[in-house]
Amino acid sequence: MAANKVSAQKESGLEATLTRNWLRRGPLACALWPMSLVFRALSGLRMALFRAGVLKSSRLPVPVVVVGNIYIGGTGKTPLTIWLVQALQAAGMRPGVISRGFGSSEEGAREVSAASTPAQVGDEPLLIKQRTGAPVMVGRDRAATGLALLAAHPDVNILLTDDGLQHYKLQRDVEIILFDGRGAGNGWLLPAGPLREPVSRRRDFTVINTPQLTAGLTAAVGADRAPVQMTLAGDVAEQLRDRAQRRTLSELAADAGRDGLRIAAAAGIGNPARFFGMLKAAGLHVIELPLPDHHDFQDRPFAALNADLILMTEKDAVKCAQIEELRDDPRLWVVPVTARIDRALADQIVEKCRGRSIA
Repeated sequence: MAANKVSAQKESGLEATLTRNWLRRGPLACALWPMSLVFRALSGLRMALFRAGVLKSSRLPVPVVVVGNIYIGGTGKTPLTIWLVQALQAAGMRPGVISRGFGSSEEGAREVSAASTPAQVGDEPLLIKQRTGAPVMVGRDRAATGLALLAAHPDVNILLTDDGLQHYKLQRDVEIILFDGRGAGNGWLLPAGPLREPVSRRRDFTVINTPQLTAGLTAAVGADRAPVQMTLAGDVAEQLRDRAQRRTLSELAADAGRDGLRIAAAAGIGNPARFFGMLKAAGLHVIELPLPDHHDFQDRPFAALNADLILMTEKDAVKCAQIEELRDDPRLWVVPVTARIDRALADQIVEKCRGRSIA
């Protein structure tokens, strides 16, 4: 256990160093720049081979919408996917979701159910299932996973893939690229920068997850049309062991100020600062505990934490709920977030897919 903790700390430290350097074109980024040219050439060649048909791809019998990013790490894809599923459901459609399922123990396609665990299907697919009730299937081969979902749920008439922008084996009808307040970082590809593909990469829609959309940020992400703004809102905390116990963040802030309540915040997501910033905007002063993305919590990170209350994301909560010691810890509270986006985005996606077989 101690060795795993040391390894995680080293990994987290390396990630933090790269993340800092990816925001500017400093000495480290410049030293890695020649390698990024090689990466760009190889990724461009791979895309060209798929487009030319040299590398084979599959088209599914229903429209496919990809929600992805070119900025490595988390930008808010899962909240956007949840919002889009719910918007399509409200429009009378029957969406299904496919995902790689980070950390999934399965090789082939596996359906996500209420009884699934994060170890089996991944934390994000499980959260999507819990929030939307839509059919969700995970698997390494997204084309095969999509076919498996359609076979199990023949009423599904549109598929969303959570991530998978670079999974060109699956053809798609709509591509949504999501950025957050970091924009495109220093604008360079891996390893000199944070990008998997160039900013100039084509897409159907650009969404920026940020409280404030500026002209500079819009220019940085290279949008060829006005981007859609997304914000994540959360104003209530729910106790992990009893989700019916709820308190508003403003109430917690008032209690902390009046009673000296010590509040910590943990986030094992791609950009923990985004979660901490949302809590600060609600008036909370928190002890920040950033964790690696998809952290499994087996190292019991809260054991020595001097806090009366610990706030966490829903993505982290689905894993903590599987660990008895954490599930029963009265200090742990979950802050659900909801994406707020112009409804017109869902309408435009439906319109683009209308030429395909949406029944």
